[in-house]
Amino acid sequence: MLLSFAFVNLKPGVGKTTSAVWLAHALHESGYSPLLVDGDPASSALRWSELADGFPFPVIALPVGDVHRRVNDFLGNRQAVVLDAPQLEDHPRIARSIMRYASAWIVPVTPAPIELDRMAPIRSEMDDVQSLRAEPARTAVLLNRTNRPDATRTGPDSDAREALTELGFVVLDTQIARLELYAQSFGSPVQAKGSAFMDLADELIKRQEEA
Repeated sequence: MLLSFAFVNLKPGVGKTTSAVWLAHALHESGYSPLLVDGDPASSALRWSELADGFPFPVIALPVGDVHRRVNDFLGNRQAVVLDAPQLEDHPRIARSIMRYASAWIVPVTPAPIELDRMAPIRSEMDDVQSLRAEPARTAVLLNRTNRPDATRTGPDSDAREALTELGFVVLDTQIARLELYAQSFGSPVQAKGSAFMDLADELIKRQEEA
């Protein structure tokens, strides 16, 4: 069973690249052999791997409009693919192609009103791409840069989770706290053990096994 996860959003700056890189490391440390696909023309994930003297898995840059046709050429016997999509508003062809390939779409969202307000157009984009697929992708929201590491019953993180659920989105149990560990990790080697991204990897793997 191939695991394939794409991080998508309308806008830049929501943590797609950070999440993709950390999840790929978490999958690697969990015993999977991931391929990280950098679909952003800015090539941030690829540059990160260069600055870190390489990741323990391959990173390829595919900022093209037919990613879904090309990924398998680089896959080999790898068990997982993590795709970092560019923002839909600026690079729709690339982002949509990535969404056509991945079996699971993860939308990183910070618990802020402006981010929640963008979710309606994201849903519209998702519905459009779902119509191009033979099988629907599983979709989920990842609460990112939260005030606490774990879900709580009160506060803005809880309010955001409730609002997203009311909008019809599946919100992952795992959430990623606003920590310097993640915010300042660009360009450095990553050790996912003990981080929330190990929990995220476990949750995503279980979701795919149950599908």
